[in-house]
Amino acid sequence: MSTPTIQFPAAATPASIVDALRAVAGDPPKVRASFAKGRCVRGTYRPSDRAEEITKSRSFTRPSRVLARFSVGCGGNPDVAETDRLALRGFSFRLGDVGHRSDILTQSAPMHFARTLDQMLAFLEARIPGPDGKPDLEKVRAFSAANPETLHRESYIAAHPLPAGFAGTTYWAVHAFPATNSRGETRFIKFKVVPVGGDVAPTEDEADAKSADFLYDDLETRIATGDIRFSVIALLDRPGDRTLDVTIRWPDEDDREAVRLGTIVITGLEANDACDASIFDPANLADGIGHPPDEIFAARHAAYTISLAKRR
Repeated sequence: MSTPTIQFPAAATPASIVDALRAVAGDPPKVRASFAKGRCVRGTYRPSDRAEEITKSRSFTRPSRVLARFSVGCGGNPDVAETDRLALRGFSFRLGDVGHRSDILTQSAPMHFARTLDQMLAFLEARIPGPDGKPDLEKVRAFSAANPETLHRESYIAAHPLPAGFAGTTYWAVHAFPATNSRGETRFIKFKVVPVGGDVAPTEDEADAKSADFLYDDLETRIATGDIRFSVIALLDRPGDRTLDVTIRWPDEDDREAVRLGTIVITGLEANDACDASIFDPANLADGIGHPPDEIFAARHAAYTISLAKRR
């Protein structure tokens, strides 16, 4: 059998990315194109005494209410099993008051699966199911062999255990954000959101016994019996760090200098309509946190807006 030839699509657009995400999931109606399965929550944010060293953004330097959403899966399948070991966990949150709001989107892996929009579209198109309801594995293998960086995220997820719950998972925003402090000093940071108390993973036997909705059951139990706390961390750049390639991590990223910007405390469940009626818009960043320069981030606002229109 000959190996299929993989060709990049010409000039991928946010609309074509949304269509491809939906096609991979079987085009389910009225759901997000990505991270379709989710639960809306509310809470508070309190800054640390070091936040202003990094950014003048009032989203991060002032206390505020928080609207957030925990989610599962990187695609548009609203029925994804939470026991799927390769499914991402997502945590999107909105900080700040009117006029100074920031929406930050994080996930349970520190890199994205594509460097450019064309590569992202080709990755997805290789995985669109055929008439039998399954993707062409030869096409997937050929694409992966030609684009090995698109496997970095999957390899990272596969190397880590199934999380015990949303509350015991570390999340990353995969982009490099320019942050400007009150002295006018700008440097790149990456956001890392770490559960207070550290990551929690079940044993193999416990993982095998989990239900398909265990993340949501655990979330409801945790909120009913207390609160859930996360530290919002800024990982600080070094000379030579790449800011355009979201498929790779910065060198020694887990061991480099970091500053805790503040603490998010999740205090209650919120009606899903509070999160579903609009979008967590990655382009919505209060002054002091700039837009990352990479190509994937540049397409997010339009893609999320298109996805919202389609699910309405």
